[in-house]
Amino acid sequence: MIMILCIEGFFPDGHENEFVQFELDVEPEFTQAVLEVVGWASLQAGVKDGVVDLTPTQITQIEAILDKTIPRDLDVCISVMA
Repeated sequence: MIMILCIEGFFPDGHENEFVQFELDVEPEFTQAVLEVVGWASLQAGVKDGVVDLTPTQITQIEAILDKTIPRDLDVCISVMA
């Protein structure tokens, strides 16, 4: 089974649109670095934690690793997808 990290952004609570507004799958070569930012020892640890909200500091660190911009006006979370 292939597992990947998925970063998603949703409008803040109370917004009428509850659907995902931003989605980014982390490429395998960046997985270990992003796991370290989130504090997970492995993808399996991420599976146990489920969906985790990212802090502004974590978002900045992940943006630097991936060289991609993550929208700051959304509630951003990360999870492991299989």
